[in-house]
Amino acid sequence: MSAVRTLCATAVIAVVGLGCGLWMVITAGEERLIKNLPESNPVRMEEAKKRMALVMQAMKEAAATDDNIAKGYGGSEK
Repeated sequence: MSAVRTLCATAVIAVVGLGCGLWMVITAGEERLIKNLPESNPVRMEEAKKRMALVMQAMKEAAATDDNIAKGYGGSEK
């Protein structure tokens, strides 16, 4: 019984260790995450600013009207 318990405990520890090791290998490193941020590239930063300005403009227009603007964007017709 003790040998089975030891074998099971060793297997569990090995599986957990393998999972942690794979997780560390697969997840992106901090340098790669920072490199892919929009703020790191001036062109992408400008695109993000323009996109955010368009979104804010659409939200302001939607807030100013009583119409349901989502109705015209391909919703299901009843």
